[in-house]
Amino acid sequence: MRWRSWLTDLGTWTASPYAFAIVVIYGLSWLVFSRETLEWHGLATLATWLMTLFIQRAEHRDTQAIHAKLDELLHAHGDARNEITQLDEKEPEQIESFRKTHTAAD
Repeated sequence: MRWRSWLTDLGTWTASPYAFAIVVIYGLSWLVFSRETLEWHGLATLATWLMTLFIQRAEHRDTQAIHAKLDELLHAHGDARNEITQLDEKEPEQIESFRKTHTAAD
């Protein structure tokens, strides 16, 4: 169970500026220590990593904005259950189970 939490944390961490810094430092280190092996394949790999991080960051930003908006709507609605406001702190499998349980009840 702990590894699921670790995977979620890793996904969040890859959306941080530190992940970009690590890829840039890795690329610069490759350039300094093994310039002759840094061919177009290596540059394509670095570009792929950076684009993946850009996409991850954009998705994380969008998800956080959606969560903030939904939290505001839940807080504004007097009949909303408090357990729903903390649902984003659970693991994806727990959220899916919650959705299936409550969708079947409707």
